[in-house]
Amino acid sequence: MFDSTLDFVLDERTEPVPIAPAAPLPDDAAVLDAYSAAITDVVDRVGPTVVRIDVWHGRNAVRAGSGSGVIVAPDGLVLTNSHVVGGAARVELMTTEGRSLTARVVGDDPDTDLALVRVDAPVTLPAATLGDSKKLRRGQLVVAIGNPLGFESTVTAGVVSALGRSLRARTGRLIDDVIQTDAALNPGNSGGPLVSSRGEVIGVNTAIIQGAQGICFAVAANTANFVLGELVRHGRVRRAYIGISAQQTTIPRRLQLAAGVAQVSSATIIASEQGSPANRAGLLTGDMIVRLDGQPVTGADDLIRLLTGERIGKMVEIDVLRLGKPRTFTLVPEERKQKAA
Repeated sequence: MFDSTLDFVLDERTEPVPIAPAAPLPDDAAVLDAYSAAITDVVDRVGPTVVRIDVWHGRNAVRAGSGSGVIVAPDGLVLTNSHVVGGAARVELMTTEGRSLTARVVGDDPDTDLALVRVDAPVTLPAATLGDSKKLRRGQLVVAIGNPLGFESTVTAGVVSALGRSLRARTGRLIDDVIQTDAALNPGNSGGPLVSSRGEVIGVNTAIIQGAQGICFAVAANTANFVLGELVRHGRVRRAYIGISAQQTTIPRRLQLAAGVAQVSSATIIASEQGSPANRAGLLTGDMIVRLDGQPVTGADDLIRLLTGERIGKMVEIDVLRLGKPRTFTLVPEERKQKAA
């Protein structure tokens, strides 16, 4: 009868296998999973570029609240929301190192809820990079950094829930190409960056829906990049107006081939204002805009970029796909009138 213990018999040709010593316990960095590592890397890189913004209004400098901002140039240029600093008599920034800096509003664009602030003193500060928001995909990991409810340098993470949303600004104009995310945002996050896992700012946090869970919005980085350039050069954004709202949509492959269109996406009209240049020209909801004066239009941000002040009062040609067939329309953009906030 065999003994229940399992024995290994060694002959002259068999060497005992040495037992390796126990491996040392891993340190904290080693036990971080890929998700945690991605977030901590983003925070380490972008966190120092996020500032708290305190605002005072009126001659008596009454404290009007606070928000967030992100440094986009080392000389102290800060991108934030129009509703955070619009009409401010005095602005102060607080860096993550506890440095207090006075600043002034360079330009304010209520139509996109974006504004630029510049530090008064000569400085050299860490700056974030604006990414290409057109490359975003639903489900992509994003990180929001800001000062919700006054809690400085708070980090939340989530995903891109949807792309191409429209959000109504305080002026009544629809902000196109807005990013929806479930990264938790609260009052005070406004103006802070929404950051990709590559450490690029792909949106500027702008709004939450009160009472909703995980429905938050950010102005796309491509829109912010255009507005930033206009505000730096002119102090305001002079826009050509054609009277539509649009969102980026994919052009089905069969339509690309049938219409001879190389691009994979377009700016699809989701609303047209009665009596507007687009409405008078015959453009309809559902038309897929693919070119403006020969320039490719792959999303709403392209329309925003192309409809500059130089096109006001000048005939433009717009190529669309309507029910899969190419159509061309001509119209004359007007200057968008600023509405009171």
